[in-house]
Amino acid sequence: MSTGLGPLDLSSFVRHYPFLEFLAVSPLLWLALTLGAYIVATSLYERANKMPLVNPTLLAITAVVLVLWATGTSYKRYFDGAQFIHFLLGPAVVGLAVPLYRHTALIRQSAAAICAALAVGSLTAILSVVLVAHRLGATRELVLSIAPKSATVAISMGISERIGGVAPLTAIMTVFTGIAGACLATFVFRLTGVTAWHARGFAMGLSSHGIATARAFQEHETAGTFAALAMALNGVATALLVPLIVGLLRRFW
Repeated sequence: MSTGLGPLDLSSFVRHYPFLEFLAVSPLLWLALTLGAYIVATSLYERANKMPLVNPTLLAITAVVLVLWATGTSYKRYFDGAQFIHFLLGPAVVGLAVPLYRHTALIRQSAAAICAALAVGSLTAILSVVLVAHRLGATRELVLSIAPKSATVAISMGISERIGGVAPLTAIMTVFTGIAGACLATFVFRLTGVTAWHARGFAMGLSSHGIATARAFQEHETAGTFAALAMALNGVATALLVPLIVGLLRRFW
């Protein structure tokens, strides 16, 4: 008899309650689950005095994944219901133009620093993970998959496919990078003594894309604005630099 854990068989339970059967096949169930998980996670985050480690995105993702695993629900079925939230990502990104416009003067004043930070930060984000992974004995496919992990998921997956990586693995590593940055950035800034909101935000957006950008907006509007700027600029920089860096390093592999 197997003792391993696996998805729960809820079919017999659902058959006894017709309204549950309706919910199980309705796309609204997964939309409601996603929204509900995030609302609960945000409430816990507020009760924990906005402790970075109690990140709402991390908690919500964990809750949804556990429910999908427990019910044996495929990602495709889940996405059929939650795709409305995915659709809203487009308008949300466009909406970032509003705070950028409000801080145009500060962005212009910081143009030189922004360019320098982008060059150094983007190169560091790529080279550090590639060299460390290669040194630890990672396969070439794994190295190529994690190289673009500091860009947004859509960009990093596209880059990964183009250079020979595994796109699903890239997506996982990209999400993990964003959550790690959102959870740990505050502690890093305290240790390093970085207090300027625009510097903190730019570092978060460059290294950990959209998830850390959301966290930056929770801290301060200026931090969120510069995080959004860094996220956009690093997406372009990563798309340009990763193929070049990988092409150069292949000579030594």
